[in-house]
Amino acid sequence: MNKIKLNFILLIAAVVTISSCNKNDDDVEVTPPKPYAEQYPIDSLAINNYLKTNYISEIVNHPGFPDDQDVTIKKITDAGTQPSLWSYLNSPTLPRLTFRNVSAHGITYKVYTLLIREGIKGGDKATGGEYPSNVDAVFAAYKGTLLDGTVFDSSNNGQAQYNLDGTTHDGGTGVIRGWSEGFPQFKTGWTSSNSDGTIKYNDFGVGVMFLPSGLGYYNTAQTTIPAYSPIVFSIKLYELKRFDHDLDGIPSFQEDLDGDRYMNTFLSGVANPDDTDKDGIPDFNDFDDDGDNYATRGEIKDKDGNYYTFDKIPDCSGDQANPDRLKRHLDATCIKMNQ
Repeated sequence: MNKIKLNFILLIAAVVTISSCNKNDDDVEVTPPKPYAEQYPIDSLAINNYLKTNYISEIVNHPGFPDDQDVTIKKITDAGTQPSLWSYLNSPTLPRLTFRNVSAHGITYKVYTLLIREGIKGGDKATGGEYPSNVDAVFAAYKGTLLDGTVFDSSNNGQAQYNLDGTTHDGGTGVIRGWSEGFPQFKTGWTSSNSDGTIKYNDFGVGVMFLPSGLGYYNTAQTTIPAYSPIVFSIKLYELKRFDHDLDGIPSFQEDLDGDRYMNTFLSGVANPDDTDKDGIPDFNDFDDDGDNYATRGEIKDKDGNYYTFDKIPDCSGDQANPDRLKRHLDATCIKMNQ
C-alpha cells in the first residue's frame, strides 16, 4: 500500500493552510525566502515583547453560545491592574503560559502556549477530556491575529475538521505546522444538545498559541498576513477525530510509544522514539511495526480473526495483564498471526 508520508521536519508551512485562510493565486505573494535561522531570532524577540506588553482583556462567559470563551488580548495600559501574558509563565494555576522546543528547518523553535481552561469530561456520556496527538484531527474555533492586534481570520464553527497532520484526507483541511504543535497541549470538552437540536459545546479547552513565522506562513504572504509575520491564535478545542494512518488496526495516537502526543518522521540517522524497528518509518505510519515481515494487522487479531482492543493485545506468551509486557506486534521474535 502507499503510505502517507508525513515529514514534519521538512514541511514548509507555506504549503498548507487552515481553511479559514483560504487563498487563491491572486491573494498570494511569495517573498524570496530568508534562512530560517536568520528570521527566527527576529520572530522570537517580537513574540517575547508581545507576551510582556499585552494582557487578557476579556474572556466571554456565555455557555452554550458560539462566543462562549472568546478571548480578547490588548496592549497593557496600566501595569498595576493588567498582568502581562508573560506573568503567567509556568504558573501553578490557570492561566498558565508554557513553552516547548520544536525542532524544524534545522533550528529549534521555542513555541509558547497559554492554557486558560482545561477540557474535561462530563454530561450523560463520559466523552471529552482527551488530548489530540499531532496526527489527529480537531474540531475547533479560533481567532487569528497579528502581533499588532489585527484580526486576519476567525471562526466559531465547531463542525469544521482540521487535520493536524497537514493533509486533507477524510474530509479535513490541512493546517500550518504551528497548529500541530499547539493543539496537543489542550483537551476536548463534551457535547450536548440545545432545545433547537443544535450542538452545545461544554467545558472545552481554551487557550492561545503564539507562533513564529517559520511555523506559520513564513515567506508566503496572505491577503492580510504579511510575509514573515509571527501570528497569534486564540483557540477552543471542542472535539477530535482519531486516524489510523497505516491502516494496521491500531489508531495512530496509540502508536505514540513515548506518550508525548507528538509523532514525526525524522531525517535519516536521527533517533525516533516512536519507531520500534528503527527502519526510519514511525509506527503510526509503518504497516510492519517490528520489522519481522509480518503485518501488524495480522499480529493483533485473536484466533477467530477479531481485533484485540489495544489494551488487551497480548505478549508472545499470551499474557494480557502485565502492564509492562511487550505486545506481540512490537516483538520481532514473536511470529503469531491470527492466534
